Amino acid sequence: MSNSTIPSFSTCDFCDVHKNDDSGTFRVLPPVFRDFGGLVAFSGPVSTVQCHEDNTLVKAALDSPGEGRVLVVDGGGSLRRALVGGNLAAAAARNGWAGVLVDGCVRDVAELAASAVGIRALANMPLPTEKRGQGQRDVAVRIQGVWVRPGDWLYADADGTVLSAAPLH
Repeated sequence: MSNSTIPSFSTCDFCDVHKNDDSGTFRVLPPVFRDFGGLVAFSGPVSTVQCHEDNTLVKAALDSPGEGRVLVVDGGGSLRRALVGGNLAAAAARNGWAGVLVDGCVRDVAELAASAVGIRALANMPLPTEKRGQGQRDVAVRIQGVWVRPGDWLYADADGTVLSAAPLH
């Protein structure tokens, strides 16, 4: 899929259908994420990483088979270090990840835009992380106050980002 391809879903349509769903199975992320990747629209089952200014586990995840999943990175909203850059975006595309959503920063903006993967983050920051081997994988995380669990489905397009406990059609 390229930037010009029309996605096979619409987050607006999903919100129209689920606007009164207060069960917690359908959630909408706040509109604070910027689009950095080569794909504006992406979707897939969620895998998570929780880390703070250390992308060791982000790299390990993106170096493994993505199988069409979306990696949701809980970076605690830190604006001090970039958790994903050009090398990791290339690894994500090469290994079959549909997208990466970072509650934190990214770098190598031109390389991210050229990658065949969706990437959302709060901002860009040229400073890389320290590698301390800290963090957790595939745990429930809170992204901008919204719970995201491994196995949830994430849908992102030009209008926003939504999550569901089950695939949406």
